[in-house]
Amino acid sequence: MAIKCLLSTIMGAKRLKMTEVADGAGLARSTVFGLYHDKVKKVDYAVLDKLCSFLNCQPGDLLVYVPEEKDSHKD
Repeated sequence: MAIKCLLSTIMGAKRLKMTEVADGAGLARSTVFGLYHDKVKKVDYAVLDKLCSFLNCQPGDLLVYVPEEKDSHKD
C-alpha cells in the first residue's frame, strides 16, 4: 500500500502502550491496534483528530505516502 501509518514509530518514541493511546485518545483498542500494525484500509477524520490531539502531532506525522516500486521487468 502506498500510504503508511507511522503510529508505531510515534508510540515507540513516546514510550506509549496501545492501551494508553486508546484510553487517552478515546478510541477503541482495536482501532489503535490496526493503525499500529498498519493493517487498516481507511482512516476516519475523527480518528485522526483524536490521535493528533492526544499525541500532539499533525496528520502528516502519522501518515506518509510511500510510492510503490514499479516492476520494470513486467511483461
